[in-house]
Amino acid sequence: MKLDVLVVAAHPDDAEMSVGGTILRLIDSGARVGIVDCTRGEMGTRGTQADRDNETAAADRLMHIHARFNLNLPDSRVESNVENREKLASLIRKTQPDVILAHHPTDLHPDHMAAGHLAREAWYLSGLKRLAQLAGDESPHRPAHIFHFLSHVAQEPTMVIDVSPVWKRKLELVQCYASQLTPQTPDDNGEHFLFGSNIEERITTKARYFGEQIGVQVGEPLVHMGPIPENDRLRHWLNKS
Repeated sequence: MKLDVLVVAAHPDDAEMSVGGTILRLIDSGARVGIVDCTRGEMGTRGTQADRDNETAAADRLMHIHARFNLNLPDSRVESNVENREKLASLIRKTQPDVILAHHPTDLHPDHMAAGHLAREAWYLSGLKRLAQLAGDESPHRPAHIFHFLSHVAQEPTMVIDVSPVWKRKLELVQCYASQLTPQTPDDNGEHFLFGSNIEERITTKARYFGEQIGVQVGEPLVHMGPIPENDRLRHWLNKS
């Protein structure tokens, strides 16, 4: 399966909450987009694993995502070790994306940090011919670019994607994960989240802040290591939407 963009996320809902608008714009433009979740979110304080599975399926239907995978790594215990990075590198070779979007390696959630490191290391390893042969893959493939999205820690963005045209639809994606948005018990005040329980409000505040920086209503920030060529594949697809 050839993809144009592969999003690497630690948990189900991370991709939608962090870059759901970018994903929608890419799919609207005709890009083939896939998501790989590292875990199934089974350690979440709110909801059950079955809840998360059903919510992810609902979000997939709304996005019309082309493929979704899960590495089935243990939630809250994600590591960028040899086994995990080779597993992700093999998936990259099989799907052959031109661009990867992944967590920024600097974050307050250990799984987010680990997933960011895992994505960058697998991105490099996916292009090694002999490692591809050892894995039984047909050929090496290293995507042209890897961009990092932000969760809990602000970074100076390389690029901010205008998601104003799809903002209402992005919020619908986030609302698919109702178990994570709604208090489950009378004493649930959101203390298990770093910055309080109102996830939708935090997402909107961040999007408005970064949108203002480029003169639009709402935006999603991305960070790239080093300069970006003017013909990079991510902007190629976004300019078509």
